[in-house]
Amino acid sequence: MMQALSAVPPYLLVLAVAVGLLSWFATGRVTGWLRRRAILDRPNDRSSHAVPTPRGGGLGLLPPLLAGWLLLALLLGPDRLMLGMAAGALLLALVSWRDDRGGLPVRVRLLVQLAAVVPMVLLLPGPVAQGWLPGWLDGVLAALAWIWFVNLYNFMDGIDGISGVETVAVGGGLAILSLLVGPADEAGFGLLLAAAAAGFLAWNWHPARVFLGDVGSVPLGYLAGGLLLALAGAGHWAAALILPLYYLADATLTLLRRLVRGEAVWRAHREHFYQRAVQGGLSHAAVALRVAAADLLLVGCAVWSLAAPWPALALAALVTVALLVELGRRR
Repeated sequence: MMQALSAVPPYLLVLAVAVGLLSWFATGRVTGWLRRRAILDRPNDRSSHAVPTPRGGGLGLLPPLLAGWLLLALLLGPDRLMLGMAAGALLLALVSWRDDRGGLPVRVRLLVQLAAVVPMVLLLPGPVAQGWLPGWLDGVLAALAWIWFVNLYNFMDGIDGISGVETVAVGGGLAILSLLVGPADEAGFGLLLAAAAAGFLAWNWHPARVFLGDVGSVPLGYLAGGLLLALAGAGHWAAALILPLYYLADATLTLLRRLVRGEAVWRAHREHFYQRAVQGGLSHAAVALRVAAADLLLVGCAVWSLAAPWPALALAALVTVALLVELGRRR
């Protein structure tokens, strides 16, 4: 693993550092602009924050991320999947900003997500179900999984620091896996994702000075989900499942619990495990640090899965259950 890390092409490191610094700088500028325009997330009975906070920090994070992403995609071929994902992320950002400002019907958001996802599924490097399903059904599964991932990323962005931590972990984990399985240059997409999130996280750590907004969380979920599906399509299904396992588990279990109770699952709430931990007395930072610690273990499990997928998946499940119990017991 250390040998693989030492093989990072130098230009990728330069590009990632540039994107991270630009993300930090642009997010700061955008935060001031949002505050002057009074574009604020005001606390309500479903909020986890107590003071009005600028909402829309994704406007600072995304331009350097997408610029770096496009440059790398053009250098590598060009890479049609990554170029298409950049276009899809931009489309989602535009629609999500409109949603941030005034709200859009659920059906409109889902239709746009379908438009961003379906063409890209056709460009994945292989079947995500490893050939266990007919080709058309594998494509349907990949599209549904991608759309769910986009939305769960948005659902999980409910306290300071959590989405920044998760994106750094998933992006960094994807970069490490790309270095291990090759080609090394493709590690750049995960690195860029992690770097942009780190730049934003400097402003979003508790107490947050700005929130991502849908304009940030939706495109981030789309890009991360696409990279994970591409990893699964390349044959590394266990690693693709392990890296985001906490987010998948928290969001999916909470959704199922609300479905069983007959609640409207698209409405805002405070029932995720991480939200229950905050309600139970943990600070935002304490929860985010617990997620970060679990994510580091999940990255290790994902690397192990390259040699032993089932044992690694079992250990990752134990890590995730332990985190859910730790967060959920405090309510």
